[in-house]
Amino acid sequence: MSVPNKIILGVTGSIAAYKAADLASLLSKQNCDVRVVMTADAQRFITPLPFKTLTRNPVVTDLYDEDEGWKPTHIEVADSADLLLIAPATANILAKLAHGIADDALSCIALALNPRAKILIAPAMNGKMWLHAATQENVATLQRRGVEFIGPDAGMLSCGYEGVGRLWPVAQIAERALSQLKIGN
Repeated sequence: MSVPNKIILGVTGSIAAYKAADLASLLSKQNCDVRVVMTADAQRFITPLPFKTLTRNPVVTDLYDEDEGWKPTHIEVADSADLLLIAPATANILAKLAHGIADDALSCIALALNPRAKILIAPAMNGKMWLHAATQENVATLQRRGVEFIGPDAGMLSCGYEGVGRLWPVAQIAERALSQLKIGN
């Protein structure tokens, strides 16, 4: 039996956070070892329990969550990853990653990520937030560093506006994540 690919699934505070449970399920069914890291804002939309059940792994919800052993959880998780997938990704996490801000578990893991791991980001936010010059500059910065983006999609947004900002379809995010892992192997 092959060693499963290790994916960190970062879930941030978007209404689309509930869709990340389906994403975790799809990736787990493809023999991926999925470790979910939720921001505090993500937990306002969905609890850790579905992720824990679907991935059969503990969910990191705080920088100071500690497993057994001496190594800090955020370092252990970052060291072992093949892919960091953030879906949904808010404007806030994009700004943190672009500017090296590490003030929660997800942003610390992103900074401590092993250099061979790939990063795939699926944004989801209000269209004006996505199109704002600051967000676009942050995206460009991250792309220059080798971060890949999938989406966002256009359509009716949860805020009532029509436009770009929807989370890309979950099955397509999973497909792209799996293709990223094959490229790296």
